Amino acid sequence: MTGPAAHEHQQRPPRDIDLIGVELGVIWRLDERGRLPGPEDVVIGVAADGMIAAVSRDVPAPLADRLLDLIARATPAAPPGDRPPAVLERCRALLGGEGVTVSGGPSYLVSPPVRFDAGVEVLCSGDPADVRRARPLPRPEGWEPEEWETLIGGGEGAPWAMVVENGQMVALCHTARLTPAGAEAGTWTSPSHRGRGYAAATTAAWAGHLPGIHVFYSTSAGNHSSRRVAARLGLRPLGWFWKLTA
Repeated sequence: MTGPAAHEHQQRPPRDIDLIGVELGVIWRLDERGRLPGPEDVVIGVAADGMIAAVSRDVPAPLADRLLDLIARATPAAPPGDRPPAVLERCRALLGGEGVTVSGGPSYLVSPPVRFDAGVEVLCSGDPADVRRARPLPRPEGWEPEEWETLIGGGEGAPWAMVVENGQMVALCHTARLTPAGAEAGTWTSPSHRGRGYAAATTAAWAGHLPGIHVFYSTSAGNHSSRRVAARLGLRPLGWFWKLTA
């Protein structure tokens, strides 16, 4: 294909279901066969323009093929949301029925530049002075020493953005998952500092340090605080992820 039509084809933005597929690979780090490492048995990504799925490497091949075929032939609900697609219940039955738990939540695309002013200074890993200020901070509860050192030192967890008050980190957005194709946001805010917009401010700052790849933000259906962050930032909803775990 040549001429204006070829240029238009090359410039066409990716479909939402294609982006959901990229994010699925970013979050779950699929193996060379496109299988999930676990603990989920099936993950279904639903967008208004299609559905995509991955199955655990522990699911026998005949069952995996049947599950993927069912999902490929299913029609997504439009728009995707809190109500799971009809095919999910059929997949659940094939996996064992009552003993299979179902969870889900929305996915959003972060399209920098994203801005949110919470009236506080945000430190960023891209600034050496900010990294020097962050290094002496006490390790927050829930972080292992090596994990925290990797984050602060700019290793696998970079980039990051944080808010510091009174010598304590009170809000953080970091790179929870990173591949050549995309990055997934991971956020945390101290319970005593929630509701102030700190998560939105750090997420906006973090997203600005990931040029050239797709940037994603997803959460669980019941995490209303996290969903408010997406709303504050005006993130574009992509679809919904549904997880089935036997």
